Amino acid sequence: MKPFTPHAVSMGTEIPPTPLSLSRRSSRQLRRVIDSLATVVITVGGLMTILSILGIFAYLFIEVAPLFYAASAKKVAAVSIKPFEVDTPQSWNLGVGLDEYMEVAYVVQATGVSLYRVPSGEPFVLESIPTFEPGQISAIGRSLGKSHIFGLGTREGQVIPLFVNFRMAFNKDQRSIHPTVTLGTPLELTPHPERIHRVAFQETEEGQVTAVLTDANHLYLAKIQEAEGLFAMEGESEVLHAQIKHANVSSITTLVLDSMGENLLAGTQDGHLLHWDLRNFEDPRLMGSYSVGHTITALSYLIGDRSIVVGTSEGEVEVWMPTIDPNIGGDPKLEKIREFPSHHSAITVISPSQRDKGFITGDRSGKFSLHYSTSGETLLEIDDTGVPIGALMFSPKADGGVFLTQNGQLSVYHLDNQHPEATFSSLFSEVLYEGYQEALHIWQSTGGSDSFEPKFGLWPLMFGTLKGTFYAMILATPLAVLGAVYTAMFMTPDLRSVVKPTVEIMAAFPTVVLGFLAGLWFAPLLEKIFPAVSAIFMVVPVAIILASFGWHFFPTKGQKTSGQFLELLILLLLISASVWICLHFNTEIEAWLYGSDYKQWLSDTFGVGYDQRNALVIAFAMGIAVIPTIFSISEDSISNVPRHLIAGSLALGATPWQTLSKLVIVSASPGIFSALMIGLGRVVGETMIVLMATGNTPLMDLNLFNGFRTLSANIAVEMPEAPHGGTLYRLLFMAGLILFIFTSFVNTIAEVIRQRLRARYSQF
Repeated sequence: MKPFTPHAVSMGTEIPPTPLSLSRRSSRQLRRVIDSLATVVITVGGLMTILSILGIFAYLFIEVAPLFYAASAKKVAAVSIKPFEVDTPQSWNLGVGLDEYMEVAYVVQATGVSLYRVPSGEPFVLESIPTFEPGQISAIGRSLGKSHIFGLGTREGQVIPLFVNFRMAFNKDQRSIHPTVTLGTPLELTPHPERIHRVAFQETEEGQVTAVLTDANHLYLAKIQEAEGLFAMEGESEVLHAQIKHANVSSITTLVLDSMGENLLAGTQDGHLLHWDLRNFEDPRLMGSYSVGHTITALSYLIGDRSIVVGTSEGEVEVWMPTIDPNIGGDPKLEKIREFPSHHSAITVISPSQRDKGFITGDRSGKFSLHYSTSGETLLEIDDTGVPIGALMFSPKADGGVFLTQNGQLSVYHLDNQHPEATFSSLFSEVLYEGYQEALHIWQSTGGSDSFEPKFGLWPLMFGTLKGTFYAMILATPLAVLGAVYTAMFMTPDLRSVVKPTVEIMAAFPTVVLGFLAGLWFAPLLEKIFPAVSAIFMVVPVAIILASFGWHFFPTKGQKTSGQFLELLILLLLISASVWICLHFNTEIEAWLYGSDYKQWLSDTFGVGYDQRNALVIAFAMGIAVIPTIFSISEDSISNVPRHLIAGSLALGATPWQTLSKLVIVSASPGIFSALMIGLGRVVGETMIVLMATGNTPLMDLNLFNGFRTLSANIAVEMPEAPHGGTLYRLLFMAGLILFIFTSFVNTIAEVIRQRLRARYSQF
């Protein structure tokens, strides 16, 4: 007989499967479904992670890209002025201007002032507008600055101030601009009536300063200031007069005053640049005469009154700057620091920006160019009419320009040049900034005045990031890795179960607290006990080596009965005693090693100073922050080395140290390397500790006792002050992009190396 089975057939009817078979089959199906779902979820999660990273990169790139967009210009208005209304004598005494919203343009000429609406070009009619007799106005000079002020030289030797003001009004949210044109009190410049040929006019906080050159080749000066003296009334003013006599006065082609009225520059026919000091106004002093090489046809100060733009008859555009030799001292000397591409035609007019170190030049061929002094680059060139440009002005917001040609064509342009300060050269190369003796890498984004020259050198920030990372990893790497080796290989399981979780808990310690303690407690303490700390780095290793040798003389029976507890206790007591002795004899150590003053010793021996918040403080603080991460991953990698391999090595006669160095470290090297790379990434991106425990000084110096500024800390410091969409705002995103690229590159290289290490030592 066949044995009975659940599937036996009785009376021609098949018995259905048992519930157990159904359960197994459904379990397998359920597992397949769960596996499929898990595969889909993991795949989607991985793709989303990759897309998120790419999205972050794309967003950073989109924010950074406008920094390097080329400047562009668009003509928004063109007005034809009747040719007979344009007085263009040899000196081309014309003036043009725009309001800050580029809605009203004006022309100042010998016959009067005319205004036009932009962009329609319709004349703007005023109820009262000054007019002049034919031939009365012989020269026109513009005052530097944001105000629209001119000095009109006359044939009788007077200078008449002319003021163009713009009043803004709103009616039902509609803005309207209302210009007014007024004249000031005429000022006598010449002792006898003489026709003024050139005029330099400047409105200052103290009054008006004027310099004129007459047809008789006389150079006169006048200054209106508050009256001084015992009998002077409050609010009463006086006029100071002076005359400059110089051999080259007869060949002067252009004059310009700085915004304070303290310096006068003149260009000559024979290519000399003359510089007078007017601080002692009644006795002007010639500070220097410099050869430019060709006839100087245009001069202008840039905002801040340091840099001087010189244009010549050959189309050369140069920037000169006063410098003082620190070894000699004395008066500043003008030096050419930058040279721009030539116009190949005589420069007729230069107009500086009132917001940055940019300026516009116009020439006799009708071309105007946009330049930026700090970067030394010409950003834009436009050939418009081919007719000589007689007057030109950079708009108040540096977003446009207006110029007038010799044939009476008034053109208004809108300029798109949002980030002239940012070029690859200015960001990553040394730049000679105003007031410096040599080209340097400098980061200084803000200053105390509108004339400040931004310094956007990124190298100091990148250098500071690498400097902080270097010193932190030097301290953290040996302590974390060697601690992991000892914990995994030599520590008893009971002690390891306490030490490892304790160290791992330290990884959750807030970095802002570490930075707070490092900056406000540890940095001042370290400054006081630095001699003892430096001695600790020498005394503690020596003490440990001596203790290791001494342990071999400890009775063998005692070593076996005490286990590792006594060994560890003695070691801790010895380290504590060494540290205590060094701290207790801090003053004596300073006297013995550093001659009683370690700061002076550092300065005399190495030429370095000691800042309270320095790289050494950061090394301790960031080392403490990153040690738990490196320790934990390294310890896990060493603990995961198969025990039978270690037992086999010891059984074959290898010592524990040989087993550790030849087998364990080699087998665990991929994990240890990963731990170091993760720690490196943590240090590179650290913000709060660096922000609070260093002086945040962007220096390029490996000195351990100087501060520094990292890219991440700079983002935290500067972002609240960065206007949205401005150059600084986008440069902070660029700093983030650099960090992103750097960490991605390091992680990629680290993963490649880790995979190779794993493939090479997989046999272990």
